[in-house]
Amino acid sequence: MMLHCSSLFLKKINFVFVLRLQNEKWMNVKVGDIIKLENNQFVAADLLLLSSSEPHGLCYIETAELDGETNLKVRHALSVTSELGADISRLAKFDGIVVCEAPNNKLDKFTGVLSWKDSKHSLNNEKIILRGCVLRNTSWCFGMVIFAGPDTKLMQNSGKTKFKRTSIDRLMNTLVLWVSEVHDDMGQKTDMTKKKAVDFSVNPQADRTFQFFDHHLLESINLGDPKVHEFLRLLALCHTVMSEENSAGQLIYQVQSPDEGALVTAAKNLGFIFKSRTPETITIEELGTLVTYQLLAFLDFNNFRKRMSVIVRNPEGQIKLYSKGADTILFEKLHPSNKDLLTLTSDHLSEFAGEGLRTLAIAYRDLDDKCFKDWHKMLEDANSATDERDERIAGLYEEIERDLMLLGATAVEDKLQEGVIETVTSLSLANIKIWVLTGDKQETAINIGYACNMLTDDMNEVFIIAGSTAAEVREELRKAKENLFGQNRSFSNGHVVFEKKQPLELDSVVEETVTGDYALIINGHSLAHALESDNEKDLLELACMCKTVVCCRVTPLQKAQVVELVKKHRNAVTLAIGDGANDVSMIKSAHIGIGISGQEGLQAVLASDYSFAQFRYLQRLLLVHGRWSYFRMCKFLCYFFYKNFAFTLVHFWFGFFCGFSAQVSKKAIFFLL
Repeated sequence: MMLHCSSLFLKKINFVFVLRLQNEKWMNVKVGDIIKLENNQFVAADLLLLSSSEPHGLCYIETAELDGETNLKVRHALSVTSELGADISRLAKFDGIVVCEAPNNKLDKFTGVLSWKDSKHSLNNEKIILRGCVLRNTSWCFGMVIFAGPDTKLMQNSGKTKFKRTSIDRLMNTLVLWVSEVHDDMGQKTDMTKKKAVDFSVNPQADRTFQFFDHHLLESINLGDPKVHEFLRLLALCHTVMSEENSAGQLIYQVQSPDEGALVTAAKNLGFIFKSRTPETITIEELGTLVTYQLLAFLDFNNFRKRMSVIVRNPEGQIKLYSKGADTILFEKLHPSNKDLLTLTSDHLSEFAGEGLRTLAIAYRDLDDKCFKDWHKMLEDANSATDERDERIAGLYEEIERDLMLLGATAVEDKLQEGVIETVTSLSLANIKIWVLTGDKQETAINIGYACNMLTDDMNEVFIIAGSTAAEVREELRKAKENLFGQNRSFSNGHVVFEKKQPLELDSVVEETVTGDYALIINGHSLAHALESDNEKDLLELACMCKTVVCCRVTPLQKAQVVELVKKHRNAVTLAIGDGANDVSMIKSAHIGIGISGQEGLQAVLASDYSFAQFRYLQRLLLVHGRWSYFRMCKFLCYFFYKNFAFTLVHFWFGFFCGFSAQVSKKAIFFLL
């Protein structure tokens, strides 16, 4: 077996084939080993999925320790390797060569090429199982180790454990040897509070009573209106939802976002039921009739496209492209004949947005066979490319997603846990700055911000940093600061420190005076460039001038880096609160770490200084118990020093009267007291 890993560092690994499986400790796992995983087992290394017990090489994983999401995700092996099955002799003789990227901390991206049997196959994140995942609903699977030990993406995102010392503790060490606890910091003014966007939504698995408010919609479905059927068919086909049946035979949906779950459930309640999917097919039940569609292509969502599409072939042989996404993006892709429906839909979307609902536009396109075959051939070539793969694929997506026919729009309401809005409002009134560091996609993070009143329509401006290079991020940060202060930048002491083009030379960032409310939103890719040494102070300056900061699609390591950035350049007390294993690094880095016990395990709780069950308890912990603890500790320290000075100085004073003899000033009983 041979493995080439990265064009930056290539190494060959030769193995003596042993035609049997043997148990090994994680520490003995090496690059190139083939590992068998069984259901509910943790993944020991970053693996290339070769085969599994499920049809078409599928397997299901839980990534709660990586990104905090408890829903199951699907991974599928290449068709050429899935044929290996569980045949140990064939697996041991696997001699593929993998050329892939160097080890990095990007959890949502992988680029590589597998060369085997005189052909090349592109590899992406859908073919990789990362260390820290748990195999679910899959009897077994085999994978080849791509990265092991400290090179795995999980370890690349891990932070070091540090002993935490409070400000009172540091002050005491200059006076007397003393030991304290982290609750001393809780009562102080917390200039910067870090928090992950904990799952505030109502449990998506809870039973709901579905109510029909629009009887015209039901009539249109019953009468067979083709546009209405196409609309519901799109909702049942265009998504990333996975389905499974529980022991009672009920259909359970595993969703990556609550919006997708709501839309698929709505289609289900209206008669278009998503049943199952494989890498090549999607099966739905249309008004009692089981229909299987051939899945030809999946055009995934990202923050730049702001839409997703699927291309399917129906049983009649027609090829359809179904697309859903942000209305501002999708409306630009519509055919000119949609003018009247576009006007009506825009009015409805404005009404929905005014009610605080999250909206999506829905559209489709008919494709002919020749057009699709030519496009799909170019897509295969782009997927096999090693240079500029992402740019070529994005261009092909743009080419096929045009001349769409509008079907309508959707609106989804998101409810929060009890007390979330009140807690955020109270902390803001206490001059505690709240930053959201989340692994969720940008749209979800923004919607949570609006739902919590951290983002409002009354804000002067919302800055979105989305540069793909360090230079682009630096320019966007500079323009955002110019919008705040024009040509100069003023600090709270009223002095002009530098003109707009003069570089910053301060060792720390001090408090700024800003008129108006501003918000900063930045995604994980841009944040990686913003945290570089040349840009980090610009980022922190802009963030400190904003009322609200939202960092989305960030890795566990980036969360910790943001906390460390504030600790390095600001004289502030930081607090990190999270509920998942992906928050552990952030919790350990902050002055005060708080874990919330919930559906994502106890890793955050075990790594934290304090823990509780719901986010709303943070208000009382900070504003009541933390403040009281600080006052009590300060009063006790005053008593402690007074007692020691009084006890010591009495002996010194008494020495003048006893001639500094062995005579004691107090009886032995006083020493015991």
